Amino acid sequence: MSNPVRSAHLPSAEVSWFAPICNGDDRFLGKRDPFYKSSFRNASQIARTADELGYRNMLLPSSYQVGQDTLTFAAALAPQLRQMNLLTAIRCGEVHPPMLARALATLDHMLLGKLTVNIISSDLPGTKVESAVRYRKSREVIEILKQCWTKDHLSFRGEFYDLDLPTAPVRPYQQNGGPLLYFGGYSPDGVELCAEHCDVYLMWPETEDKIQAHIQKVGAAAGAKFGRTLDFGLRVHVIVRETEAEALQATRDLMHLVDDESGEELKNRALDAKSYGVSKQAALREQSDKDGFVEDHLWTGIGRARSGCGAAIVGTPDQVYDKLMRYHAMGIRSFILSGYPHLEECELFARYVLPRMKTCSLPEELGRRPAMVPDTPLGGGIRI
Repeated sequence: MSNPVRSAHLPSAEVSWFAPICNGDDRFLGKRDPFYKSSFRNASQIARTADELGYRNMLLPSSYQVGQDTLTFAAALAPQLRQMNLLTAIRCGEVHPPMLARALATLDHMLLGKLTVNIISSDLPGTKVESAVRYRKSREVIEILKQCWTKDHLSFRGEFYDLDLPTAPVRPYQQNGGPLLYFGGYSPDGVELCAEHCDVYLMWPETEDKIQAHIQKVGAAAGAKFGRTLDFGLRVHVIVRETEAEALQATRDLMHLVDDESGEELKNRALDAKSYGVSKQAALREQSDKDGFVEDHLWTGIGRARSGCGAAIVGTPDQVYDKLMRYHAMGIRSFILSGYPHLEECELFARYVLPRMKTCSLPEELGRRPAMVPDTPLGGGIRI
């Protein structure tokens, strides 16, 4: 079987951290501590620390009820970063696509080509739309973004959008296709959308055999139907301590205030709490042992109180590193990590594991970020 991973040759990976801009930080789950409030001050401190410690990207999530606005946060943070990319989550349809293209192009120039985009196809706040319709609309948004970033003129006729516009005002800093598109989704419609249009397919934790099988499945879909190859990413929490006993104690400490009622309340705050992907994380948790481990060093207990990514790699520096390297051998080229509290776990992972990993920036490896300021109206070109 041919390798479905575009960057299979890379000995490195994009190691990213997570910005808890959606009120998702605490020392103990189940107890809201004002010290960890999702303020710009707290979240930006985590981002600056991750940048200084050598992480190569940072996921900025999106949530209406409990979150800061993703693009606003990214724009305020952009001038403060040295090397780290930003992976900004956008919900397709929230913003008129040409205006979204312009906002992302502006942000890409502010970041000097260090923008990546996490495509989310979900219901918009206050609405409920059939899944197939949402994915058709997301496809049109992506196609419009790509035209805006690569063609001299936008001419689009679709089910949801009818547009005819010049594209010079929305040209991004990055070349050869513009910012990379990251996408996570497990439904057939989601897998097909990513196979056709996106660059990095993101997965949540599963057992190693299921991750390997899913890489082959999605990669085969991209190759057979669209003649494309993708890169693959894993979104997972980490708990790393000097000894295994300390790591296991950290799992107990994190969850000691969570009961079934409070856990459900915390999980259901998220807009996507009832998605198919979240149900798969619940099923993974049901397969785990009495301590919450579904396989060596993969702990699912965190999903009792968190929607979305519901498992953590837990262990000593050697154990966590070895687990990540097994994922890398399968084809994972982007790791999006997090832990509680986010600042402390960011520092612990950077102390114990990150220096041992070969890291990279995928926009640079894939030829998107130019060596010189591009000839765009917001770069080195003529102002329109």
